[in-house]
Amino acid sequence: MNNAGIPIVVALLASMLRLATPLIFAALGGLFSEKSGVINIGLEGMLTIGAFFAVYGSFITNNPWIGIIFAIISGAAVASIHAFLSIHLKADQTISGVAINIFASAITSYLLMVLFKRQGQTDGVTSLPYPKEAMLHIPVIGKFLAELNWYVFIAIILVVITNYIFYKTPLGLRIRAVGEHPKAADTLGISVYGIRYLCVILSGALAGLGGASLSLSNTNLFREGMVSGKGFIAIAAMIFGNYKPFGALWACLIFALADAFQIVAQGLGWPFPTEFYSAIPFIITMIVLSGFVGKTVPPAADGIPYEKGEK
Repeated sequence: MNNAGIPIVVALLASMLRLATPLIFAALGGLFSEKSGVINIGLEGMLTIGAFFAVYGSFITNNPWIGIIFAIISGAAVASIHAFLSIHLKADQTISGVAINIFASAITSYLLMVLFKRQGQTDGVTSLPYPKEAMLHIPVIGKFLAELNWYVFIAIILVVITNYIFYKTPLGLRIRAVGEHPKAADTLGISVYGIRYLCVILSGALAGLGGASLSLSNTNLFREGMVSGKGFIAIAAMIFGNYKPFGALWACLIFALADAFQIVAQGLGWPFPTEFYSAIPFIITMIVLSGFVGKTVPPAADGIPYEKGEK
């Protein structure tokens, strides 16, 4: 590769990691929920709620860290609704998730008018400080690191932590037991309802954090439609990754690479319409869903409500 191509590759890889970050957060959230046996189609709505309240929290306190806390709490709060409907009332989990997505879109549009007195998007807020200049002084990879943000590092660290929790801790063993065979887990004294509530609420908190990484990284504002299907792509990544943290990570990177490619490719002057590049990530998602659903192995009790004492 000649030297002229290096900046393009650096820009492409850095863009891929930035775009993958909200997908990784949401996919990890989805993993917690599905590993415990609860389908979470509502990740799209939880991302939306997180993105909005991250900006609102940052707006009223002028502190992006507080905005992130707002995003996590709001995502967890919405997830608790899904948990109550799915676990306690035993509602259809897919329908509950769809309702969450519709609710999130409607409530954020309403709150835009009530809290910001405007339509379409919020006011701009302070971004999370990132030592870009300091990163540039790091040998060899400095220019690459300078193009990232803190959310990228947090997402990768959380992948490692999530994998450790699932496969190296008693809590992870309980989560997997509840997702695979809740009756047996209940017989052993594990609280099936407690584990499922914990995991669904945790999935919302992670999706909320993903929303914050979306609204407080590049644009520093919330815009209607900015989530734009990323929750569904995260679900596809989770399935493509065979319900494993590192599998989901690689899947998110593949989807994000397609997204980053369409951004970089538009600057190369190739004779294709803009719509073609914009469709690339969604085409890949559909190919993955059509080719891998049925070949991956979800938890055995995924989507099945548990009734204590039921034979």
